[in-house]
Order: sequence, then C-alpha cells, then structure tokens
Amino acid sequence: MHHATPLISTIVGGIVLAFILGAVASRLRLPPLIGYLCAGIVVGPHTPGYTADQALAPELAELGVILLMFGVGLHFSIKDLMAVKRIAIPGAVVQIGIATLMGMLVSWGFGWSWGQGLVYGLALSVASTVVLLKALQERDLVESPQGRIAVGWLIVEDLAMVLALVLLPAMAGLLAGAGTASGDAGPGTGEVVLAIFATLGKVAAFVAVMLVIGRRFIPWMLERIVWTGNREMFRLGVLATALGVAYGAYALFGVSFALGAFFAGMVLAESEFSHRAAEESLPLRDAFAVLFFVSVGMLFDPMVLVNDPWGVLATVFIIVVGKSLAALGIVRAFGHSGQTGMTIAVSLAQIGEFSFILASLGVYLKILPERGQALILAGALLSIMLNPVLFHMLDLYTARRGRGADPQPA
Repeated sequence: MHHATPLISTIVGGIVLAFILGAVASRLRLPPLIGYLCAGIVVGPHTPGYTADQALAPELAELGVILLMFGVGLHFSIKDLMAVKRIAIPGAVVQIGIATLMGMLVSWGFGWSWGQGLVYGLALSVASTVVLLKALQERDLVESPQGRIAVGWLIVEDLAMVLALVLLPAMAGLLAGAGTASGDAGPGTGEVVLAIFATLGKVAAFVAVMLVIGRRFIPWMLERIVWTGNREMFRLGVLATALGVAYGAYALFGVSFALGAFFAGMVLAESEFSHRAAEESLPLRDAFAVLFFVSVGMLFDPMVLVNDPWGVLATVFIIVVGKSLAALGIVRAFGHSGQTGMTIAVSLAQIGEFSFILASLGVYLKILPERGQALILAGALLSIMLNPVLFHMLDLYTARRGRGADPQPA
C-alpha cells in the first residue's frame, strides 16, 4: 500500500470491519457496538495482521467524541429530567456514589491509590446511552414510566460525567500524587483548589458566552440557512456548529472539546430546528461514533482476560451486580414496584462511551494505570454482551408474572 495513505487505510479498515462485525453481532442479537469494538481489536496492535495507524486513530476518536457529545446535548431534555426529578436526580447521584465506592474498594485490593480508584470507580458508574436507549426502544419502553425514569437517570449520569471530565484535568496533580512516596507528594491543596476555581471560571465564561451569544446567533444562523432552501448548507451549518463550538471552547476558554460540543448541542436543542438538525447530522455522527468505538477497541488487549481474570471478574461484578442492586434498592426505596426497579437495574447493568472517554483521559493525565483502562474496556465488552441476556431474562419474568408497566406516577 502507498505510504501516503495511512488516513484512508485507517478509516476504510475501521469502517469496513465495523460493518462486517457489527452485522455479525446484530445477527447474534447482540448490540452492533460489540462488533465495532471487536473491529478495533482486530486492527489494533495486540492482534496479528493489519494494524491501523496508532497516531491517527486517537484524532479520529476525538472527532467521534465531539459528535457523540453533540448528539447527547442535542437530545438533552430538561423537561424529561424534571418529570422524574424526584427519583432520577437523587437516585443517579447515590448510585454513582455507591458504584464509585465499590470501584475504590476493589482498586485498594489491586494496590492502587485512592485517586486511581476514584477514576476507575467513576468509569464503572455510568451506563452507555447508546445501549440503554436501544434496549428501551426495542421493547417500546421509552415512553413508559420506567423508561422515563431510566432516561432521566441517564441524563443525570451524563451531566455528572461531563462535570468529571471538566474537573479531572484540574485535579490531575492531586489524584496522580495520591498515595505516592513522600518525596513526590504532588501539588498542595491550595494549588489544587486554585486550579479547580480557575477551571470553573473558564467553564462559567464559556457557558455565559454560549447563553448570551450562542443561544441567539446559532438559531439565527440556521434560520437564515433554512430560508435559502439549501439542505446541503443546513447540514454543513449543523456540522460547523458542532465542530466550531467544540474547538472554540478548547482554544479560547481552555475547556474540553467534549464540553464545547455538549453545549453546542444543548443550545441547538432549544431551536425550532433541533429535530431537523438531529436528523441531518445523524449519518455523520453515526460514522464518527463507529470510528470512536473502533479506536477504543484498538486499545484493548484480549490477553487481559487470561492474564488478569480476577480483575476482570471484579470489574464485571461491580457493573452487572453491584451497580444494578444499588439501583434496584434505590428505586424500591422510592416506593416504585419491583418491575420498575428491575427494569432500571437491568438498563444500567453496562457501561460504554463515557467510561471509555473517562478512562482514556485518566491514562492521558497519568492518573489511571493502563491496567485500569484494560479492565474498564473488558468490563464494557462483557457487560454489553450480557445486557441482552439480562433483558431477555427480565422479559421472561415479566411474561410469567403477567405484569404491565408500573401504575405509579413517575
């Protein structure tokens, strides 16, 4: 192959293999996401045969993160969250705390510091938006009481992870220095507090600009494009908004691409053209999301399943059992039926895109060890594979009991 085509070969290899393995996963009634991750494993450095460009893959993944977060912001609904706020907000916060604490306890057994355990636990605490919504849609549960609670719960988790992604770089020195030798104790508390306040100040400035200027300019710009009747320009305008705001947030305010893209989607969601924008940007968002998952798969070394089986089992236990039991207990404590509690528990019994982003950032900031990232990736793969099985078991239980949706209001 010509030496000047690494970008083309990486994109083509990733997309083609993702299509083939995604189709195989669908045929086996597994989420296509499993196929995309496996495609990354096949073209990654840990398996024989063709290896995609290791320098280009992270940049393609960054584009995937931007468009994924833009999509999350575009579908963010304050109305949906407020409808179930009494259970979704405290429930999600408590469940994140419990899952994070379990992760920290397990990491203590690994001999890690509390900072490493914190990032590891946070990565295990948040469910995949893609997997959860797909499972609910397949069962026509999105508009059901338990479906609305699950979606509201997911929104709170997403917001918590966006906040974690913002604060993690500011706290990197403290978290990376936690548990180290006294000769390398890391920055003092005062330095960390100043870094956090500086980061929050930059975020506040960016949010103010988006609310004051972006909230008016972006809908105005798209309205003018709509008047031209040019569908191609509208699609390009939506893409330019997502990428431009994300890059501007990073270049001008020093905040992450992810936060910039999320707010771009949130601002656009308030526009009367939000549904059209979501529809027009969907093909490109899906394509780069696939490349994101392929690039994540490239980081996974399958030998971790052989070399670190107890670590993998502990990780999967937290995701599938610990986090689910916590969610079930919380839902039942709020007075909802066992059926609703089990639906929420099964919906959250997996991890996905935010976990990958958080793990990658943790490794990049030298907080999370590479073993932690490998365990998180293994936990994601196995929990996503198990999720359809858990839903099938729930369907059988529901059919046997002959129960419908929870009659209690959300």
